[in-house]
Amino acid sequence: MDDKRRAFIYPALEAVSDTVAPAPVVTPDSEAPVFYQYFMIALRWKMVIAAAMAICLLGGLLVTFLMTPKYTAVTTIEIAREGNRIAPVQGVEREASDADLEFYQTQYGLLQSNSLAERVAVELNLANDPVFFDLFGKRPAGSEDRAAGDKSPLPAASRADRVRQAGAILLQHLEIDPVRLSRLVTIRFTAPDKRLAAKVANAWASNFISSTLERRYDATSYARKFLEGRLGQLRLRLEDSERQLVGYAARERIINIPATGPGATGGERSIVADNLAALNTALNEAKADRVRAASRLSGGARGAVPEALQNSAIAGLRERRAEAAAEYQKMMVQFEPSYPQAKALKAKLDQLDASIAREESRVQATLRGQYDDSTRREEQLSTKVGDLENSLLQQRRRGIQYQIFQREADTNRQLYDALLQRYKEIGVASGVGVNNIAVVDPASEPVRPSSPRLLLNLLLSFIVGGALSASLVFLLEQTGDSFDDPEKVERELGVPLLGTIPLVAEGSPVDALQDRKSQLVEAYLSLEAGLSLTTDHGVPQVMSVTSTRPAEGKSLTALALATLLARSGRRTLLIDGDMRSPSVAPMLELSNEFGLSSYLAGNDDLAAMIVPMSSSLGVLPAGTTPPNAAELLSSDRFPAMLTRLRKEYDHLIIDSPPVMGLADSPLIGHRMDAVLLAVESHGIRAALVRRAFKRLIAARVRVIGVVLTKFRNDRAHLGYGYDYGYGYGHDDQRRPGKA
Repeated sequence: MDDKRRAFIYPALEAVSDTVAPAPVVTPDSEAPVFYQYFMIALRWKMVIAAAMAICLLGGLLVTFLMTPKYTAVTTIEIAREGNRIAPVQGVEREASDADLEFYQTQYGLLQSNSLAERVAVELNLANDPVFFDLFGKRPAGSEDRAAGDKSPLPAASRADRVRQAGAILLQHLEIDPVRLSRLVTIRFTAPDKRLAAKVANAWASNFISSTLERRYDATSYARKFLEGRLGQLRLRLEDSERQLVGYAARERIINIPATGPGATGGERSIVADNLAALNTALNEAKADRVRAASRLSGGARGAVPEALQNSAIAGLRERRAEAAAEYQKMMVQFEPSYPQAKALKAKLDQLDASIAREESRVQATLRGQYDDSTRREEQLSTKVGDLENSLLQQRRRGIQYQIFQREADTNRQLYDALLQRYKEIGVASGVGVNNIAVVDPASEPVRPSSPRLLLNLLLSFIVGGALSASLVFLLEQTGDSFDDPEKVERELGVPLLGTIPLVAEGSPVDALQDRKSQLVEAYLSLEAGLSLTTDHGVPQVMSVTSTRPAEGKSLTALALATLLARSGRRTLLIDGDMRSPSVAPMLELSNEFGLSSYLAGNDDLAAMIVPMSSSLGVLPAGTTPPNAAELLSSDRFPAMLTRLRKEYDHLIIDSPPVMGLADSPLIGHRMDAVLLAVESHGIRAALVRRAFKRLIAARVRVIGVVLTKFRNDRAHLGYGYDYGYGYGHDDQRRPGKA
């Protein structure tokens, strides 16, 4: 039961008066184990499970007996990675390492190739054998116009198509099974004819060995032919390259002299390279001199070069000018520039500046000459270096071409030698190679058919039947929403199940209540015992019995409880509270002229309305049907009547109307000490019962428990069935009104 439902139900149950014991809380610990629940579900649907299993087993037997017997022939072969080598030379195919799994996967693929299948079909002449195609239920290609059973030869025009068709049939019935952790492979072929199966399995192994040898021979033959052609081409290329090398060396006067050191090209020492290196060094020095001269020249224009700074004449003139400038500045403090002495001093400064400029011009001219000399020297060296570079490039160009011819000749000679050696090795290897595939166990005609296998088919049928029955039971359990399981009452509603009343197969339930030894009476005695434990003073004094809808057995339950309480010597009054559709009076064959509706309408002669059934049991019928029963029940006369009857009777049992669609049941239940909810098993949907139960709880009705009615023994769980196989049944369908 989920938390929302528990939170909804239990606060209402806690409002029950002190005279009524609270309903026990259903916790997951009180639920049955999962295995037990599955076992109970299997028992409940045992007929469905048995039918599904029986159908599948019968189907398996039928299929087994109708299947055509088939025979499987087995051939075992060994596939080694490499055959034994007589000569230590290498063949065309590369050697496989222990970790090379591609080798065996390739072999397995070759065993299942279309070419091998067609080769076997050709060897056994299966393409021209109509019996072969008939065995496998196939029509050979080109025989569309042949009549059934015609044994005449097949047309030759379609033989290629029949070969492909026969190969496809062989592959469909072939199985390649490698033996794990070994080099053994089993070839299994299954056919309706045991002789054909053995012939195909052996032919498959022999043709696989033959095709492997042919592939090796073809690979070696192709390699030899290819190498022969390449050797002829390389021989011609080697001769041409050597002639070209010698002719070029003679034409360009290239003589190779062993030499080492810088500048040596082609094995000889180069003087041009040495001269170029020396001139290049001088050129770099000339460039450095020119840069330094240019730097001094640019500084000389400003008088900042060392030559100008170290010149004694320029230094003396600058000293004299500094003295005159200082004196002139001192005079300007006291006199104007027009002062005669100031004019004389100014003229002296101008003369000194002109002298300094003449000296600096001489220094600048000297630096210019030095710069021009360094520039001419650099240009001359650059010209000579360029000439030497051209000479060296031409010399190297001739040497490069010579090296090209030399390398080409060396490469052709190496290729020719390598291919010649490989050609010799392949020639030897092709004659000494050994096949790496051998037949270990040839196939023999099988003694027994490999299929059909009765035990295996029955086991598969059993598994299919189990899966089918499980699916059916799951579907029935998911689609069924009735209370087939008594434990479901407590899980769904959260209130205790006080009793389970069996379904009566034959006879009247009312008559069964008169027999104190009947099992129906014992079931209601169990219900009475459960009710006596709900309060500290036994069965609640005032209680009603209601249900979700009509015909769920509530009226019979109310009558049975009243009868049993009266038999125990307690004064009991049974009140038919369903004034809209009375059920108690029709069951007991009483008149409904006066009753509950009469009293609630204003008739105070209550004692005259009560019909005594025995010294301890009285019945108050429902009376005539009123215009609005809910208004009568909501009046003050109903609680006043209950207060009066409490003093006169030990127990008041009220047959309440159904809950759904009517307001009568909540109005009656609100005045009761306890309410017993009757639920029809296997008949009503659990969702409808839950809605009715919530409606009672919302009206603050004290639902003390549930009684499960019309319970069928054949669908009962362990612990809830009745071995005596009876209970009350269809009284509501046989009698007027509802129960």
